[in-house]
Amino acid sequence: MIQSRLTTKAQTTIPAPVRKALGLKEGDLVSYRIEQGRVIMTRAENPPDDPFATFSEWDSAADRKAYADF
Repeated sequence: MIQSRLTTKAQTTIPAPVRKALGLKEGDLVSYRIEQGRVIMTRAENPPDDPFATFSEWDSAADRKAYADF
C-alpha cells in the first residue's frame, strides 16, 4: 500500500509511483470520485490553452473574414 501524510492545510504530495502510474506531471489536473467510502483519483483532461478552441463551429473561413478587423 502506498501512503502519504496530510498537512495542517489538508495538502498531501501524490507519491511518485502514483504520479508515474497516472502519467502526471506538474500542472496536470486530477479528478476525485467518491464511491462507497473510497476515493478514486484519475488524471483529468487539461482545458485547452485557447478557451475559444472549443467553439469549432465558429471557425469557418467566412467567420475569420467577417471578424478579421476585431
